[in-house]
Amino acid sequence: MPFYTVMHLVLFDIDGTLVLTGGAGMRAMDRAFQEIHGADRALQGVTLAGRTDRVIVSDALARVAPGVPLGDAWLASFRDVYCGYLEEEMADGVATGKRVLPGVRELLDVLSVRDDVALGLLTGNFSRSARIKLAHFGLWDYFGWGAFGDDHVDRNDLLPVALQAARTTTGLEVPARQVFVIGDTPHDVACAQSGGAQAIAVATGPSSVDDLWACGADVVFGDLADTEAVVRVIGPS
Repeated sequence: MPFYTVMHLVLFDIDGTLVLTGGAGMRAMDRAFQEIHGADRALQGVTLAGRTDRVIVSDALARVAPGVPLGDAWLASFRDVYCGYLEEEMADGVATGKRVLPGVRELLDVLSVRDDVALGLLTGNFSRSARIKLAHFGLWDYFGWGAFGDDHVDRNDLLPVALQAARTTTGLEVPARQVFVIGDTPHDVACAQSGGAQAIAVATGPSSVDDLWACGADVVFGDLADTEAVVRVIGPS
């Protein structure tokens, strides 16, 4: 496959940026820990926002089963149980709070048809859980590749993974300053900064507009509803 330069690579976080799942992930993880270790509310007191699933699971495991090592085999087993419960939680029509965030579909529709833009994911979710969440809302097909919580513990290490995925999957070589990381927490901003990418922060998660400016985001939006404004930041076609 020939390699060439694309003008814009746009990498999206999922939870709090593209969608809200009404706590489905937390409930599914708690249920997985209950099944595997008999532990109730394993995620109580564990920080979730902006962190990789691997770190979240590691913290919870250390709290409820401190003698159990987080090895590859244990993690693979846990991930299977968790994702099974996540499918149930996402399909639950009674649980509230699941929705696509303002402007997301419109923005993805605009960007996905541009020849000079490649869309990917940069998320702390495991790849399978990312697919479950986005497929529920009909958003997975906008992406299909990216960097996920399976790939590294540290979120900052996911940006090089995403860039390599862009090269491998699409044959694209993108200059760092033409890479845009869109997320809702200071962790997303720090991830962008770690690789010289631009951080577009959106206050649809736990962090306020002021918090996101304070951590050094290049641009901050209250939400993604103003499609034209977001596209102007990314650049014209």
